[in-house]
Amino acid sequence: MNNYMPMSTSRRHNKIINEFIAKIYASIERKQIDVLTSDCALVHWGAKNKTHQKYSLVDVSAIEDIGEFVSETINDLEYVQPDFLFFKENPFLCNERETLTAGCPDLIIEVWSGSNTKEEREFKQSLYSSSDVVEHWYIEQKSNEIACFLGGVKIEGQSLSKILKTQKGIEFDLRYLAI
Repeated sequence: MNNYMPMSTSRRHNKIINEFIAKIYASIERKQIDVLTSDCALVHWGAKNKTHQKYSLVDVSAIEDIGEFVSETINDLEYVQPDFLFFKENPFLCNERETLTAGCPDLIIEVWSGSNTKEEREFKQSLYSSSDVVEHWYIEQKSNEIACFLGGVKIEGQSLSKILKTQKGIEFDLRYLAI
């Protein structure tokens, strides 16, 4: 089952994210897709506000008591809200209210704008890099260039002026959004 979570905050963010979603819908039967609301956040171990604190995404396959995790633990974890999450092959769990999600997404996309601080950018990139299976992309709002990573390794960047492709072969044609 494929799952995506749009979390956009501006008109340009909405346009970019909605085009990603449209392409996913076009390539996958609708009944295979679960929509996670924009109120939903991605939880992680650790706290970003504490110095020298280790933090990482939650590896769902390592959780021993899923029932306790979903009903208790997940609600106490810190969280972030990326602009876009996509789960295709990697497992995930949601809390009972479906407002918090735990797991290592197949793809995370952040659309950076002037309001994103250097600290926020560094924290999110470090957090997403904590899992070797997470592909994460960073789109500068006023640029066509996309910085791409798989885990902690920088991979070849992409451009909105070309068809975008993940390491797992998911394609997005967003060329008409190029500046």
